Amino acid sequence: MSFKDDVLLVYLPSPAPPAFLDSVGQKFPNLTVRWIETPVEHGMLLPPDHLTPEQWHGVTLMCIYHVPRPELIPNVRFFQTASAGTDAWMKHPKYLDPDVIFANASGCQPPQIAEWVIGTYLSHEHHFHIYADQQKQELWRPRLELPVQVSTGRRMGILGYGGIGRQCARLGQALGMEIYAYTLRPRLTPDSRRDATYCVPGTGDPDGLMPSKWFSGSSRAAVDHFLAQDLDLLVVALPLSDATRALLGPEQFRILSRNRNKTFVTNIARGAIIDDAALIHALETGLVRGAAIDVAEPEPLPKGNPLWKAPNLFITPHVAWQSTRYWENLSDLLLRNLEKLASGQTVINMEKKR
Repeated sequence: MSFKDDVLLVYLPSPAPPAFLDSVGQKFPNLTVRWIETPVEHGMLLPPDHLTPEQWHGVTLMCIYHVPRPELIPNVRFFQTASAGTDAWMKHPKYLDPDVIFANASGCQPPQIAEWVIGTYLSHEHHFHIYADQQKQELWRPRLELPVQVSTGRRMGILGYGGIGRQCARLGQALGMEIYAYTLRPRLTPDSRRDATYCVPGTGDPDGLMPSKWFSGSSRAAVDHFLAQDLDLLVVALPLSDATRALLGPEQFRILSRNRNKTFVTNIARGAIIDDAALIHALETGLVRGAAIDVAEPEPLPKGNPLWKAPNLFITPHVAWQSTRYWENLSDLLLRNLEKLASGQTVINMEKKR
C-alpha cells in the first residue's frame, strides 16, 4: 500500500512532532497529513465540530481522541484512537463496520498512570493529606499514633493485566510488593503471558514474568476468588463492557474487608466498573482502608455527588494519563501502525471488536 490519494487527519492537543512528519514524508511521500492541534478551553479538549468541510474532505485515515459524527468520516478505513479504552466508539457505525480497522492507544499511558497509582497509594499510607492540612495551619505535630504500612512484603492485585497493569506491577515490585494478576482468559504458558501491545521501551512486563500468581475467569465467582487473596492494594485496570459494569459491588467490598489488612482500592479504568454506593458504604464503614479514583460515572462528576465527601477517598478528574511524553508516544505508535498498514500486516493494538 503506497497511501496514494490517502489523507491522514490527526486531531490532537499537541503540535506535530517534526520527527514524525519527517519520517512520514520519507516513508510515505504520497500520504497527505493534516495535523490539526486540538483547542483546549477551560481545561477541556474541544471536539472537532469547528473543522471546515475542506479539512474533512478526503480523509481516509484518522488519529483522534474524540468520536466524530459518522457523516463527517464516510471514507475513513483506519482509526488510531488516542485513548486506551474504546467504549465511546462501541455503537458508532464505523466501529461496527468489520472492514474498518481500529487500533487503541494502549501502552502510551502506562508510565504516568502507574506513577499515579503508586503515588496515591503511598500518599495514603504515609498520611500525606493529614500533614498537608497541618502545613496550611503552620502546625508541627508528629502523628506517631497513625500506622505507616510500608510496601515491602505487601501484595498488589491487578484486575486486568494489560499495559497499565504491567507497569503498575513493575513499580510495585520495585517497592518490594508481591504481584497477583487477573485476566479474562487463562495464561498457563510463557507465550500466553506475553503482551503484544505497544510498550514504551524499558517499561512494563512484556514477558509476563512479574506475577507470582495468575488468576482468570469471566464469572463473578472467579473475580470474588481473586479479591479474597489478602490484597493490600487492588488496581482496577479493566476495560468497560457489559460484563465489567458494576463488577465491584456490595458483596465484592465485603470480600475485600476480610483481607488481613483490608484493601486500598484504586480505579484508573472506568467509573462504571465500581458501584458508587457500594464504594461509599465501604469507605464510611471501614470495609476498605481507602481508595483513589481518576474516573467516575458520570464525567464530569457533578457537584453534590456523594463521592466528593466520602472519607479516605482521593479523586482526580481523569488526568492520570497526562504526561509531556504522551503525544510523543502516540505519534510513535501511529507511525508504526502506518508501517504495518503499508506492508499489509496486522496493526499494533488492533481492536478485537465484540
